[in-house]
Amino acid sequence: MKGLDAFDWVVIALYFIVLLGVAWWVIRQKQKNTEDYFLAGRNIGWFMVGASIFASNIGSEHVVGLAGNGAGDKMPLLIYELHAWIVLMLGWVFLPFYARSGVFTMPEFLEKRFDARSRWVLSVISLIAYILTKVSVTIYAGGVVVSALLGIPFWIGAVATVVLTGLYTVLGGMRAVVYTETIQAIVLVLGAGILTFLGLEAVGGWGELKNTVGPDYFNMWRPNSDPEYPWLPLFITSTVVGIWYWCTDQVIVQRVLTAKNIKEGRRGSIFGALLKLMPVFLFLIPGVIALGLKMQGKLDWDSPDEAFPVLMSNIMPSGLRGLVAAGLLAALMSSLASVFNSCSTLFTLDIYKKLKPDKPEAQLVKTGRIATFFVVGLGLLWIPIITTLSDGLYEYLQNVQAYISPPIAAVFLLGIFYKRINANGAIATLIGGFIIGFSKLTLEILKSSFQEGSFLFSIADINWLVFGAYFFSLCIAIAIVVSLFYPAPSQQQLAGLTFGTVTQEQKTANKSSYNIWDIIASVSVIVIVLYIMISFSTLAL
Repeated sequence: MKGLDAFDWVVIALYFIVLLGVAWWVIRQKQKNTEDYFLAGRNIGWFMVGASIFASNIGSEHVVGLAGNGAGDKMPLLIYELHAWIVLMLGWVFLPFYARSGVFTMPEFLEKRFDARSRWVLSVISLIAYILTKVSVTIYAGGVVVSALLGIPFWIGAVATVVLTGLYTVLGGMRAVVYTETIQAIVLVLGAGILTFLGLEAVGGWGELKNTVGPDYFNMWRPNSDPEYPWLPLFITSTVVGIWYWCTDQVIVQRVLTAKNIKEGRRGSIFGALLKLMPVFLFLIPGVIALGLKMQGKLDWDSPDEAFPVLMSNIMPSGLRGLVAAGLLAALMSSLASVFNSCSTLFTLDIYKKLKPDKPEAQLVKTGRIATFFVVGLGLLWIPIITTLSDGLYEYLQNVQAYISPPIAAVFLLGIFYKRINANGAIATLIGGFIIGFSKLTLEILKSSFQEGSFLFSIADINWLVFGAYFFSLCIAIAIVVSLFYPAPSQQQLAGLTFGTVTQEQKTANKSSYNIWDIIASVSVIVIVLYIMISFSTLAL
């Protein structure tokens, strides 16, 4: 890899000066209550909502891992980048219920729809999942990227980036996160877009790239007999994970809850869906380009995860190389900032405030800042453990999500679509699902210690995509069956929280929150998703 030169460092320095300047300006604004600190006063426009959704999704491990998938013959995982249609579900299906309920967090919504037990369980599960997956994995992957780009030791890169990100998240709250994420999204898209263009030029164009790697390489749909990525379980499990991540996860939903109203929130989700289509071209294709250049003898790398940084350092000219490096740093920081703030929100509003209901608003904001420091500390402490994991960190993370998401997705979907689901059905699904999911994950980790052909080995050996699909069906069944053993929720409790209990007045208000252009933009996103799915299939090869 070529190192960064003086001009690259100037570009990176200018980027961080602008970023910290914006963060400082935001920090000086009013943040006297929880709505200001955690939801930016619910006063953010659609452009920044959409940009924030995109930036909080794209982390350094996402960038490097997705390019690694492109370079490592894992094209079926492209389907996770075609979830733009699920982002539309957030704005069109889920947001009206969240906005009407006036909640800050997803566990708070479950309390309104079911009872306090659901709120407690989801809060605890979410915090554990964030610290053990999102925080720790992002820190680890970010440390690897920073050390590779800047030529500094892994520990220094990881700690410095975490401390800097944690500092402006603690001081600035959600408003600082949203404003800086908007800048970061622009830098990331611009830098990766230029890299894709220059990479295609270097490899000889799209036609030459297909000839080099072979047209079959681009097929994302494999037969159901495929041991790794059978297409039907892949589609079902990725959709379940997508609904959990885009429609019920605090990190993403918190972005649309910062909007001025439902109209701005929905338009933000539509804009976020359009941006979500970009990673296919910004990160996956550069990975394939890096593979093509390697096959042509023009580039060399050892691991597919090195494809993006090696391509960037060899293809980009001075200055632009620094811009893309800044974009990668931006991706890391925005992901960490999103998780830090969301963990802080969950702990403060769903745990601390429930234990100390009489605490004043200023004390809650202070507690949120302390909670962020605590999450930063736990993330740093987890780094030594993460560094001992295998090289398959990206796919391991997807495995974990396939085991975490089904019970949560089932409860939220049934909660708004089926008014017969009650609190006992929800709590049985959440707790039972948590036990089943983590039992499967534990068996998978211990798989090598079981005798081949034994019952435990057979369970551990089930393909994670196949398991995810059946697991979701089981969670749906648990919620329905348990609910039927107990009385149905009262109409008063369900008012405005399910499709069956939305009043005519609420329906009229919702219809007035969108126009024909919102519908056209949404349909366009769905058409583009279908076009990409067909393009990356045997039908187009």
